[in-house]
Amino acid sequence: MGKFLKKHYIMAPGPTPVPNDILTEGAKETIHHRTPQFISIMEETLENAKYVFQTKNNVYAFASTGTGAMEAAVANLVSPGDKAIVVVAGKFGERWKELCQAYGADIVEIALEWGDAVTPEQIEEALNKNPDAKVVFTTYSETSTGTVIDLEGIARVTKEKDVVLVTDAVSALGAEPLKMDEWGVDVVVTGSQKGLMLPPGLALISLNDKAWELVEKSRSPRYYFDLRAYKKSYPDNPYTPAVNMIYMLRKALQMIKEEGIENVWERHRILGDATRAAVKALGLELLSKRPGNVVTAVKVPEGIDGKQIPKIMRDKYGVSIAGGQGKLKGKIFRIAHLGYMSPFDTITAISALEFTLKELGYEFELGAGVKAAEAVFAKEFIGE
Repeated sequence: MGKFLKKHYIMAPGPTPVPNDILTEGAKETIHHRTPQFISIMEETLENAKYVFQTKNNVYAFASTGTGAMEAAVANLVSPGDKAIVVVAGKFGERWKELCQAYGADIVEIALEWGDAVTPEQIEEALNKNPDAKVVFTTYSETSTGTVIDLEGIARVTKEKDVVLVTDAVSALGAEPLKMDEWGVDVVVTGSQKGLMLPPGLALISLNDKAWELVEKSRSPRYYFDLRAYKKSYPDNPYTPAVNMIYMLRKALQMIKEEGIENVWERHRILGDATRAAVKALGLELLSKRPGNVVTAVKVPEGIDGKQIPKIMRDKYGVSIAGGQGKLKGKIFRIAHLGYMSPFDTITAISALEFTLKELGYEFELGAGVKAAEAVFAKEFIGE
């Protein structure tokens, strides 16, 4: 590969590529956060965030990764001894469980195979058996498995049962259709480094009135993540915000509004369809039984060292994908179609995957994956 230039492509499900227009915002002069000028920027940004969440509720931002937003949800909604239903079908469902354990919740776990998607019927069954449950914690897009759940259907159940529904939309926001108010999702959390096209560093959370009732009653210890302080100071921040990250978030949200959220969702769907068509054309098997718009998880072929696939793609071809997490390490690899990624990024990733698999001794027709991806894109570009 030494005779060729090597460009770098991030095709992992976070952090994702950051557009130059957004990077430029981050390079602007830092202004004082307790000024009318910055508070005006903060207000515009948080108001635009409502559009992406599809909510009229306030959206709060703080300096953290998505895990911080998850902890904020648990700390503010769950008191020690409260019963919480937690769906565990991947690494980030496990994170909900660990957070609830840390805050002393009485956990009812819905444990699924990694790659399966919880159904509204399973949520309803758990609630029927546990009518005293106060919160249901779900993962809209389980990034570790490439699985998306029927969040709209689950929200119908929790609304009828009058229990608070929390969803981790860290990777889903901006990629999967999400209508917080229309569907009746009570709490949505996310992070900056995925569909919002930013570097890591910001977390966002939105809650409706039903969820705020639990916030006011919570007996869990909290300080930086005490959402009452953010509500009281809105649109200002109770603590020093990540000023330049807010600049970048403002720009990202402006770009999303200009494109239109429905178009953004559709763009992600097409990229996902093309990626899955490609891997299937290579004779590879998907992990997820309900794949979504965010990332495609692929089982490593028998006889191939799964840890070598991301390594060779990154080191030799400049394409960064993700391996498996937790018990899936070495067993799957994951190609994202998330945020600032284009059809030609996807084709590049599939091409690098083909070269890598050939090098590792996997038998297939070279070019089959690229051809399948191009066929999906051709329908969009030229109607064929």
